[in-house]
Amino acid sequence: METNVYKDKNKVAQEFSKFFSDLVQGKEIFHVALSGGSTPKVVFDVLASSFKDRIDWSKIHFYWGDERCVPPADDQSNYKMTVEHLFSKIEVPKGNIHRILGEAEPPREAFRYANLLEINLDRVDGTPQFDLIILGMGDDGHTASIFPHEIGLWNATEHCVVATHPESGQKRITITGQVINIAKEVAFLVTGDSKAEKVREVIQKEGNYDRYPASLVSPTSGNLRWFLDQAAAKGISLDRS
Repeated sequence: METNVYKDKNKVAQEFSKFFSDLVQGKEIFHVALSGGSTPKVVFDVLASSFKDRIDWSKIHFYWGDERCVPPADDQSNYKMTVEHLFSKIEVPKGNIHRILGEAEPPREAFRYANLLEINLDRVDGTPQFDLIILGMGDDGHTASIFPHEIGLWNATEHCVVATHPESGQKRITITGQVINIAKEVAFLVTGDSKAEKVREVIQKEGNYDRYPASLVSPTSGNLRWFLDQAAAKGISLDRS
């Protein structure tokens, strides 16, 4: 595991964008699962403004690690956020964008999206393998859309499942633990001091860390990277880089 700590959210976005650009360099095709949230939004802005002409977007295929079950024009849609902050500002073939159909019937869409991953991605022991999965972490320690009250979904045999938000009851489609942990690279983007307690517990395996889905992220490749700002990292005692 590699932990990278930067001054603020904007610096996190800049450094992750450099990492992403370097990772894509030289690849003929690159499959990435995106995350929603405020930090990826800033990352997408940086990619669109500073890396628009430095990355060959035609080689990148975009997916999502999770999506709210809302139409694509809904303000809660991760897809809509990505269109507004990235896709509308770069040249990317429409065929390279593989969105989760949030407006579809959830169980059927979870099955369809799992099948899409199985078709499009190489598989390792039957599990689709992304080149990179980008994750966030909630204040409650959830990641993708696997929440503490449904932590058992992490070990689901399906590659995509329907999850339920613990407070709103909103349905979401999410990839599961086997897909996350088989990825070649996994990167957490976590900022803000509201995340500091869970960051400390998960990274340092303290307190109730094993109740948080984020603690279960452990790619078999060993390539797990945390991109944190100082506020989110204030509780950890690891060397800062």
